[in-house]
Amino acid sequence: MTVTFEVGNGVGVVRLDRPPMNALDSGMQDRLHEIALDAARRPDVRAVLVWGGEKVFAAGADIKEMQAMSYEDMALRSGALQDAFTAVARIPKPVVAAVTGYALGGGCELALCADVRIAAEDARLGQPEILLGLIPGAGGTQRLARLIGPSRAKDLIFTGRMVKAQEALAIGLVDQVVPAAEVYECAHEWASRLARGPALALRAAKEAVDTGLDTDLTTGLAVERGLFAGLFATADRETGMRSFVEDGPGKADFG
Repeated sequence: MTVTFEVGNGVGVVRLDRPPMNALDSGMQDRLHEIALDAARRPDVRAVLVWGGEKVFAAGADIKEMQAMSYEDMALRSGALQDAFTAVARIPKPVVAAVTGYALGGGCELALCADVRIAAEDARLGQPEILLGLIPGAGGTQRLARLIGPSRAKDLIFTGRMVKAQEALAIGLVDQVVPAAEVYECAHEWASRLARGPALALRAAKEAVDTGLDTDLTTGLAVERGLFAGLFATADRETGMRSFVEDGPGKADFG
């Protein structure tokens, strides 16, 4: 199995496992789609961690597979490719990417689907598709521009250059840089902390932010208003407010 999914203590770990570089072929893409849908619907999964192991996150798509594809082949395949990555982005729970080694092309695009990216000090990220006479096709032109701004996104996409971890941190492509040996532990701690949080409120927060980014401010505020009011019907809201009044802030046990 080139992509595995294991769940423990509320954290679902998605592991890319296709040595040596975790090249994302169509089989891995389809498996990612299946896992994302599974993670979205399982109540025992409260946060998700995506990683490719200690050496590499994912160095891109399987170029040999793509080279053999015609326009007709890719016209059919590109929808499934985007659907797989979109399914990861739409998991209605906190998602963290633990980035080690290379996260290039499709690997970078997969990392962009996470809510937070924690990278190793020696990580390298980029969208080198232009060097193949292509453009990113799994969301890179859209998610990257939304994350770091259009000018910086165009620089990376136009040149195909890789950025080191510290530059990635400076431009907002990753959120934290830690020693390589600590990447998984740090990402898992982040996911574990949120797995203990109020699941419905976290879901609503993610939906409000993501929906708002895709619409105008007035519509975004309306979405926020509805989600905010709706949480007053949840047990987590009752637990959180009761704990605040009785014990002080930050001590609620959401179970």
